[in-house]
Order: sequence, then structure tokens, then C-alpha cells
Amino acid sequence: MNKREKERYLREYGMIKDETGHPFFPYTVYKDGIMACVVVGVIILMSILFGAELGPKADPTTTTYTPRPEWYFFFLFELLRVVKPPELVILATIGIPTICLILLILLPFIDRSAERHPLKRPVALVAGITTIGAMAYLTILGAVAGAPTEIELPVAAQYQEGKEVTASAGCLACHQFGENGNSGPGPALTNIGAKLPRQAIERTLLNPTAPMPSYQSLQTQDPEAFDQMVDFLASLK
Repeated sequence: MNKREKERYLREYGMIKDETGHPFFPYTVYKDGIMACVVVGVIILMSILFGAELGPKADPTTTTYTPRPEWYFFFLFELLRVVKPPELVILATIGIPTICLILLILLPFIDRSAERHPLKRPVALVAGITTIGAMAYLTILGAVAGAPTEIELPVAAQYQEGKEVTASAGCLACHQFGENGNSGPGPALTNIGAKLPRQAIERTLLNPTAPMPSYQSLQTQDPEAFDQMVDFLASLK
């Protein structure tokens, strides 16, 4: 847009504003105030009719509680699952969201086109779609992700204790069982029984490849729990 087009645009905009425009106060303030009262009234009415959704009383001594964020933080929750090294946690929680927010704030200064049609503003269109798409994708992944401290795969009754032993042994920190656990650095173990026989699974637990720890101490201290763990892993097919 050259200088002449800009002057014509501002002149036409001023004429339309004088003819049909309304002042911010009290016109817009009045409308926003009414809408705010309606929203508050609906929330109060719903709380009276349906009540507030309250979970069980908090128990600070429990070790089985799995904290989950609110749905609007699922994208950040999933971002933390993707960024695994502990030294990069600050980057995932503060750095990346802050950089994206700054870029969105600077977007009007980067794309200074006066066009209003989305297809004529490719920079703003691509930036907006990319941001919304990334947040939506991460939100969906965070919503369907299973608990990081539990294994929710259905198993036969005889393997239930082995499933609990495996979940408490720290395997979920590096492996994935269905929708539970982490996708690395170790391989997914959802179908490990179809890939390795029981003897191979036992040897791997006793003599693993770094950085996987050895479960030799578990076999020595509680051989029954170790055998239950091996049987459970061998049953995953």
C-alpha cells in the first residue's frame, strides 16, 4: 500500500466512523457490562442447579495419586513429556511458551499489511494456524496420555501382581505400555512378549544395556516379585 492508497483508506475510514461509529464509553462498556453480568448469572445458576464438581478429599500421604493439569494446560503437559532431559525442563516450561507468546505479540508489527482478507495476509495466517494447530495437537496428546505411574493394559488375573511390580519398578520412566509411560529412551514394551521369549526378557532385566538399570537386586531380595514381573512382560503380546 503506497502513500496515496493509505491516505484514501484513512479518509474513507474516518467518514464511515463518523457516520456509523459509536464511542467506546458508554456504548461498548455498557454492552460488555451486560454480557459480563449474564455470564456471571449463568455460572451462579448452574452452580445452584448442578452443584460444584468436587473430587475426593485430598490425602497428602497417598503415593498412588497421579497429578494431572487442567485441560487448558495439556499442551504444556505434553511438551514436558516430549522434552525429556532434565536440564531442558526450564526451556520447555518457560522458554518455548514465552518465545511463542512474544512472536504472537510482535505479529502485528511484523505483518503491517492493511488488508483484512486472511488469504491476503499469509504471514499472519500461517503464524496463527501453526500456533493453534500445534497447541491443539499437543492438547489432544496430553488428554489421551495415560498415567505416568500406572500401567492400564488389560491382563489376565495371574499377571496382575506382575503388572503392579513393573509399574512400581520405574519401567514407565523410559518405556511405554499402551498409552502409559514415556516413549523413550527405551523401546515400547506393549508387545514385548511377542518379540522376546521369557528367558530373553529375564536375561535383559539382569544384564541390561546402559542406561537401563539392572534388576539383579530385585531378584535377590524378592525373587517372587521378579518372576511376576518377568511373567507379566512375557504375557504382553
